[in-house]
Amino acid sequence: MPTPTKGPRLGGGPAHERLMLANLAVALFMHKSIKTTETKAKRLRPVAERLITFAKRGDLHARRRVLAILRNKDATHEVFTEIAPLVAEREGGYTRITKLGFRKGDNASMVQIELVLDPVAKKPSNKSAKAVKQEAPKAAVVEAEIAADTADMIEEGSPVVVSADAVVADAPEAEAEAVVDAPAEAASDAAAEEEAK
Repeated sequence: MPTPTKGPRLGGGPAHERLMLANLAVALFMHKSIKTTETKAKRLRPVAERLITFAKRGDLHARRRVLAILRNKDATHEVFTEIAPLVAEREGGYTRITKLGFRKGDNASMVQIELVLDPVAKKPSNKSAKAVKQEAPKAAVVEAEIAADTADMIEEGSPVVVSADAVVADAPEAEAEAVVDAPAEAASDAAAEEEAK
C-alpha cells in the first residue's frame, strides 16, 4: 500500500483528492489565476509547479505525463505552448499565493493563486561584483603609492615631472596650479640650499 500524502485530504479519499487537484490545476492553467481556500491552494502549488516543470522539458513523454494527470487536452496544450515559454528562464516559483481574507459563510481563509509569468530580472553574478570590489582598492593603493613617491621625491629635492594634463583632469584648476608649481618651488629651494653651502 502506498504511503498516504501528508496533510488534509480535502474532504475525500485519495482518488477524489487527485481529481480535485487536477481540476484546480486545469482551472489555474486556463485562467492563469483562481480564487480558492488556502488549504486547497497549498496542496495545488506543488502539483502545478511539477506540471510546469514537465512542460518546460517539452518532449512527448512529458506531454503524456501531464495529460495523464490533467485529463484535459486543452489545458495540456495551454501549459506546453503558452505557459512553458514564458517561464523558461525561471528556475521554480511559478505560482504566487495571495491572501484575500475570510469567506463570509464559513469563515474559511481565502486566497488567490496565480501563475508568475513576469520575465525574470537577471541578478548580477557574485564573481563580477567581487572583481569590481577588488579592482577599486587596487586603484586606490596605486594612487596612494604614487602620491607617497612624489612626496618623497619632493623632500629629497630631486626634480619631479608631473603631467599637467593628468593633474588638470583629476583636480580643480587652483589645485592643479599648486601641484604643478610645487615641484618647481622644491627644486628652487634645493638649488638655494646648495648655493648656500
